[in-house]
Amino acid sequence: MVQEQLLSVEGLKTYCITRAGVVKAVDDVSFSVNCGDALGIVGESGSGKSMTCNSIVRLTPQPAGRIVAGKIMFEGSDILQMTELEMRRIRGKKIAMILQDPLMSLNPVYTIGNQVAESFKLHGERLGRAAVRQNVIRVLTQVNIPSVSQRLKDYPFQFSGGMRQRTVAAMALAGNPSLLIADEPTTSLDVTIQDQFLRLLREMQKQAQMGLILVTHDLGIVAETCNRVAIMYAGKIVEIGGIWEIFESPAHPYTEALLQALPTLGNRSKRLFQITGDPPNLLDLPEGCAFQPRCHQLGKMCREGYPPMVPLGTERQAACWRLVKGEG
Repeated sequence: MVQEQLLSVEGLKTYCITRAGVVKAVDDVSFSVNCGDALGIVGESGSGKSMTCNSIVRLTPQPAGRIVAGKIMFEGSDILQMTELEMRRIRGKKIAMILQDPLMSLNPVYTIGNQVAESFKLHGERLGRAAVRQNVIRVLTQVNIPSVSQRLKDYPFQFSGGMRQRTVAAMALAGNPSLLIADEPTTSLDVTIQDQFLRLLREMQKQAQMGLILVTHDLGIVAETCNRVAIMYAGKIVEIGGIWEIFESPAHPYTEALLQALPTLGNRSKRLFQITGDPPNLLDLPEGCAFQPRCHQLGKMCREGYPPMVPLGTERQAACWRLVKGEG
């Protein structure tokens, strides 16, 4: 069965214009997400993951952030050509986001019930007060909030971290979105609550056949939740493809290093692998491949130019000179 393409990002470039210079936060990024597809975006802090997601909904930091090139096709329409009024109809309704810190997404002076109800008022049909209340109870029950009817008048500080994150998920799902962007949604959760939240996210995605973009530092979470993964470094995607294909035989040295850094159960005899050096300053990128100062497979071409994306199969690509014929 051929899946319908939901989102296509082509050659996206999002720069931040600062007094110190131009920061190429997202530099020529391309990927796609189909209906029912789950794409994980992985990389160290500052690699461009969140800025890529913010660019999709045109919420780049102002006044510095600017989308300078590319195309973002969503359900057949180019988001970059839409008016702000058209974008307001899409944000939350068609494309929903779950952010890293639920306390930043919830207003501390409004009750949980009022805040979830606002999502229905903004993105739903004209509903009476009773109908809105029933919908609020329904979505909060769906995300496993206990004793929902009694908790509607509670404030965010009265909820645990896991309950706050599930409430934010309920608000995101209120508009029945086609695409859900989850930007490091489990960072503030303990392991048990994290597992429950990810299981809930997978169930909701399968039931609604939503597209999912999951941003995280944790490759283990990606393996558990996604079917495809994009590895980002210094504003670029360095490898993209099927999750198990990449996990079993990583093609880019950065992907290989990230996998080596994962802790292994039962292995207590060795120190954890560490990627030497630090991510580059985006205001002063090294010549050639941005990863070459930290790469243990450095070659002559790595310092002379940035490698092209090399096809490694039907949907898999990687940008490394070792993969270019005659250069490895």
